[in-house]
Amino acid sequence: MAQTILIVDDDPVQRRLLEAAISRSGMNVITAPGGGPALDLVTGPRGDQIALMLLDLVMPDMDGLEVLAKLRVTHPSLPVIVLTAKGGIDSAVEAMRAGANDFLVKPASPERISVSIRNQLKIGTLSGEVTRLKKKSENRLVFDDLVGRSDEMKQVFRLGQRAAQSTIPILIEGESGVGKELIARAIEGSSDRAGKPFVTVNCGAIPENLIESILFGHEKGSFTGASERHLGKFQEADRGTLFLDEIGELRLDMQVKLLRALQEGEVDPVGAKRPVKVDVRIISATNRDLAELTRDGRFREDLFYRLNVFPIYVPALRERRDDIPALARHFITRFAAEEHKPVAGLSPEAADLLERFSWPGNVRQLENTIFRAVVLCDGSLLDVCDFPQIAAAMGVEAKARRSFAGDMPSIDGGVFAPSLPSASPYALSATDAAGHMRKLEEMESEIIRLAISRYDGHMSEVARRLGIGRSTLYRKLKEFGLELGDGEAPESTEEPPFQAAG
Repeated sequence: MAQTILIVDDDPVQRRLLEAAISRSGMNVITAPGGGPALDLVTGPRGDQIALMLLDLVMPDMDGLEVLAKLRVTHPSLPVIVLTAKGGIDSAVEAMRAGANDFLVKPASPERISVSIRNQLKIGTLSGEVTRLKKKSENRLVFDDLVGRSDEMKQVFRLGQRAAQSTIPILIEGESGVGKELIARAIEGSSDRAGKPFVTVNCGAIPENLIESILFGHEKGSFTGASERHLGKFQEADRGTLFLDEIGELRLDMQVKLLRALQEGEVDPVGAKRPVKVDVRIISATNRDLAELTRDGRFREDLFYRLNVFPIYVPALRERRDDIPALARHFITRFAAEEHKPVAGLSPEAADLLERFSWPGNVRQLENTIFRAVVLCDGSLLDVCDFPQIAAAMGVEAKARRSFAGDMPSIDGGVFAPSLPSASPYALSATDAAGHMRKLEEMESEIIRLAISRYDGHMSEVARRLGIGRSTLYRKLKEFGLELGDGEAPESTEEPPFQAAG
């Protein structure tokens, strides 16, 4: 799940050298021997996985400038780095005018190429995020801006686009965290109300004594504390869209007033002498079963039928696992750019872990999990060890299934860290060869050895990761007979790197 780089060069030796250099940076590489095959790959079914193109300028079938001209028509935002032996200023200017993002002269060092690739990916990610946030703030977000490639989400997008062509009331159903508000924003951005107000009301978070005032507004002096006139959410959303989130939490007496506002197209502000006309498109959302609430008498039947005209069900993330890789890739590139981390993607083991997890918190949980992993990651790829909570939860599930990724032994089988595959170098055995439990002292010593190896002998980092003081760490090193490695340069004048003896 690392980012994919497309190398376009007619020289097979150059392609192999570039492929080897870029692969060492933790990125996936695909190659094309010329401009025509490269454009076929970019416009093909897997073209959306290509994050950047490394393009030779001089090729026999189609030169780099022609490739750039055609590419910018179909993929204007795809970063392109031109790499050529023609190092003149005229060539660089011509390539940049044609749409290249950077220009490197052969032979370029692997470090220079890697830095240029990472810079362009970071710029592209931040630019895309700025564009997306700008469209969101302007209420012009559309379905093409959303991440969702599974058949289930394609059906959601199709329904949303159909609903956007009219003012029909929409009820978006789905678990918390699946992205119901984003769907509602995309509906407005795809409709003729794009750019108009989009007002969100969380019906479950409004204090009971303020619900009427917040929804419908109030006049100055209408009640104690009403020192000035206040427009309600309906009036704020006039000519735009009102998104009623968690509509199932709205109390019954307010449901009556909401129903009248929907039927008559007007609201009665508290203390007002006459109703106020409003032109509002209503999109409501719930994570509860409104039909069941209606049967139980906790939701008005007439309001339910008024809202449930065009229902859209957004499936949970566990029901559309095909979206997990794309969502994870999106969050990794975004947070890596924001946090200035050289994280390029997921290791195969970590990708498998995320796809197997059930994600009870849905997309919101995946986003926060990736954020934490990117912040903690020290390498170029997120690995299983960067997802300790998810791995631990999978370990519990693995016990019930008696396997993890096909070959994970159960907790009863003696694995101290069931969240990691048995082939992992960081898995610890809780039992000895005879099947008896090992002493805590032995296991603590082994954990410290692994931590020293994992963090290359940097003792401050080892102590921080283990959650103990540095003096405590040195004391335990002495107790366990872990000695200073020979011939190693110290990390600082106070703290040399250590190496576990034996």
